Amino acid sequence: MDELIDQWKVQSKEQKDENNRFLKNVWTIPKAEFLPKLQETHQEAFQKIDCLSCANCCKTTPAIITKGDASRIAKHMNIAPKQFIRQYVIEDINGDMMLNGVPCRFLNEDNSCSIYDVRPEACRRYPHTDEAEYPNRTSLNLANTIVCPAAYYVVERLKTQFPTI
Repeated sequence: MDELIDQWKVQSKEQKDENNRFLKNVWTIPKAEFLPKLQETHQEAFQKIDCLSCANCCKTTPAIITKGDASRIAKHMNIAPKQFIRQYVIEDINGDMMLNGVPCRFLNEDNSCSIYDVRPEACRRYPHTDEAEYPNRTSLNLANTIVCPAAYYVVERLKTQFPTI
């Protein structure tokens, strides 16, 4: 596993242009053919890569948060949602809310999450490598290959499974 993470650290940026070209054309593969391979590759990636050995997403990328996330986490923390938002959330210029601070304030020393059971939906779904919308999100998928070794692994495996696109 450490070898996969080391490989990702070196190669994800080197292969960014190649991965971008591939991801831009994923939508051309029939979904009935692509989605089962995507699911299979996603499962394979997470059998090989343990998020707790990396946690780069939590260390580098603020999580997007919804009002529902804020309410759920606030309840878990026994504080009011407004207090949670005031203390832990920032709003970007588009009005989207995200957890303030990088690394994430809920990331423990051992890379575990102190609010794991109530974590934001964005964290639950990350890196989105098992979602039916995957073929339509080139920019997000490419960005995730730079942040997440599992997302990078998925793209690398898909390139071998669909070499002609």
